[in-house]
Amino acid sequence: MATTEIAPDAQQTMRAFLTAARLLSEQLGQGLRRESGMSQIHYEILAWLSDSPDQRLRMTELARRTGVSTSRLSHLADRLEQRGWIERLSSAADGRVHLARLTEAGHDAMEEAAPWHAECAQSRLLDHLTEEQLQQLRLISEVLREQLTGRGLQLPAQGPRQPAG
Repeated sequence: MATTEIAPDAQQTMRAFLTAARLLSEQLGQGLRRESGMSQIHYEILAWLSDSPDQRLRMTELARRTGVSTSRLSHLADRLEQRGWIERLSSAADGRVHLARLTEAGHDAMEEAAPWHAECAQSRLLDHLTEEQLQQLRLISEVLREQLTGRGLQLPAQGPRQPAG
């Protein structure tokens, strides 16, 4: 079997990215647990629902947005439902489609955690990057998310990106 060499600069980039992403995720998660009793992934689910029309999403779309499998999302939704933060229901248009809807209690829990989450994100990430770097980080993250969730890169209407040069 042939081995693939990764250029030293690429190795350093990958290591730096993975370490920074892990540290940010751990610090956000630990703080959220301490301040509000919820995990980072629970906060993300509630935030996606809060930002959606009628505060509901298809379970498959919610899994895609959060980057978790539908099976894992089902387990996470069980916990959120037990806490009264979401409810699951069937689509009126198609009973085979399952939706998650944010409840009032879920909205209240997210609103309670949001100031701490925002302060943490600001002090640990946003304050340290320029607007241009934030835009680049968002674009890079979207490309990675789409590739890693198996949906492929969906290019914007203006056409493919030009290689950095």
